[in-house]
Amino acid sequence: MQPNTFEYMRNLKTVLLLSGFNLLILTLLAKAPVFPADQPDTKPHRIIRTCCSFGTDMQMFAIPGVKITEITSLDKIGAHHYLGDESEENGIIYTRRGGFIDMGHLRDQADWTAYLYIQLRENKASGNLRLVLGHEGGTKNLNVQIPPSLTDSDLVLLASKIAYDLSVWHEIATWFGASTIPFVPERYSSFSIEDAYSNLLGVTIGIKALQSDLPYEEAVTGIIAETLKNLDVVLNETETFLAMEDVRNIWWTREKRLPSSKVLLQRQLQVYPCLLPWLVPGWANPNLKPFELNVPEYASDGESLNKFYQLEFRLNYKFPFHKMFPGRRDRSISQNDFACLLSEIATELTRKNSQFR
Repeated sequence: MQPNTFEYMRNLKTVLLLSGFNLLILTLLAKAPVFPADQPDTKPHRIIRTCCSFGTDMQMFAIPGVKITEITSLDKIGAHHYLGDESEENGIIYTRRGGFIDMGHLRDQADWTAYLYIQLRENKASGNLRLVLGHEGGTKNLNVQIPPSLTDSDLVLLASKIAYDLSVWHEIATWFGASTIPFVPERYSSFSIEDAYSNLLGVTIGIKALQSDLPYEEAVTGIIAETLKNLDVVLNETETFLAMEDVRNIWWTREKRLPSSKVLLQRQLQVYPCLLPWLVPGWANPNLKPFELNVPEYASDGESLNKFYQLEFRLNYKFPFHKMFPGRRDRSISQNDFACLLSEIATELTRKNSQFR
């Protein structure tokens, strides 16, 4: 494992991109991030922190001699910073109850939950919120109806549900050709086995942080450490490295180079309504159960959170739209259409896997 891997990858990726928790409904006013006066633009980027490639000693296409291992450990991860900071020392870390956790994904979804909560809270008086969320596989917009009956804790849960849906959309969009850098495909990392669990864990941590009496960044920092210990995190980077090696040629392969989509041999497509982690055989703690996570679904009065908002995606022409939605003319879909897209991805994966048997 190269000592400068983490620093190198941060620079490299700017050029080549590469329940268990009980959601307590509190009556306290949730605390939001406090931003410096010189940081007026607090809207997150589509991807705040660089994602990590699953695998060890991975090689890149057209860059011989470079080996990539993006892992971290509990003693290396720094304090949480809203919208990210190099001092966070993100990477993938293994836990015996939660499997592999991508710290970049986790922190991103905590911050998206906080950002959306701020927007909902500030627009509650007007009763609605509309956000233009840019392009990712097409244009993205968010429309929310905010009835007076929603409590502050309901707004936290609503923000977390929207944040998680957006994380699922990122995986869908990258499968169908969306990428940050033109002509550099990101399908190689779409629905990686640690992505959805890391995203939902980040959403859950965001909820707990916003329900804390502490300032947001301090709360997230403490909850991350507490959560990883609760998930029985391994002691160091070497153990995460060895856990990844134990599933080499089962979940991933070193025989292909990044950004080939053939690096991942397994993908996690079951993303609703709850998630169980993928645990490495022989690494589980027999005295502790796998930690199940649940997607937030209901407000405090039992109403479905899904009824209060609509994510609108106007798909580009990389999507086989008419195949998936025969009879539709408008290329617009919402989060309610995700099941159809996930089914198409599953079909494509099955077809692809059968070709290599």
